[in-house]
Amino acid sequence: MRLMTLSAALTLAAGPALAAKDCAAGKTITDGTLTIATGNPAYYPWVMDDAPESGEGFEAAVAYAMAERMGFEAENVTWTRTSFDESIQPGAKNFDVNLQQFSITEDREKVVDFSSPYYSAAMAVLVRQPVVENGAEPTLESLKALKWGAVATTTAVPMLTGLVDPEDDPLLYNDNPDVIEAMKSNQIDAAIFDLPTALYLSAVVLEDGVVLGQFPADRTENPDRFGMLMEEGNPLRDCVNAALDEMAQDGTLAQIEAKWLSETTGVPVIE
Repeated sequence: MRLMTLSAALTLAAGPALAAKDCAAGKTITDGTLTIATGNPAYYPWVMDDAPESGEGFEAAVAYAMAERMGFEAENVTWTRTSFDESIQPGAKNFDVNLQQFSITEDREKVVDFSSPYYSAAMAVLVRQPVVENGAEPTLESLKALKWGAVATTTAVPMLTGLVDPEDDPLLYNDNPDVIEAMKSNQIDAAIFDLPTALYLSAVVLEDGVVLGQFPADRTENPDRFGMLMEEGNPLRDCVNAALDEMAQDGTLAQIEAKWLSETTGVPVIE
């Protein structure tokens, strides 16, 4: 009886791993291998040093954690490179899944498949270095005193008025480039963007850009959700979703996000 109980326990313990391997069997483009695509190049903090095979960076880390849940060891994961625009077109793909900060949209879902979301983009505050030097801090009290700009048609406006409630009404603009030009000419001190956009603007567009802080994703209405892109009708989708859903439930995704999108980027959370 004791041996039967132990045997049953071992069978149950092995169940999830066996199920994951069984789920993916025969569904990848190369048998026994999971082929994952990323950008060319792939940028920080999503992939560190343009080397996804290192597992360093938010999307690289998510990819390997997901692959492990699906029964693929690291040596059975291979990477390929694709352009963003090429990937969202209909037709056959040379990858099983693709991570390039693809927002899940109804239009895209007409021609490709997406996984469950692996990231909901927080909203972040973008300023320039002189604003920080003048005393701006990642607190609601400090943010209220700043002069704000926003794209008139985005959710940044109600978030500003409802959450930040600045002392002066925000100036409204037509698009992101207009907001950035206003920031460069010192018409405004700060603007709200989703975190990935804010990181890009601070690193590439503004020479002295600083992401002052980020709001928790649950404080954002209709946050931008990233999903892994797959060929339409890909039978691997259910396996990917099962792995990602498990990672969300047990806190793995939150841990990876904290490491690579909070600690690594140094962007504090605004409470």
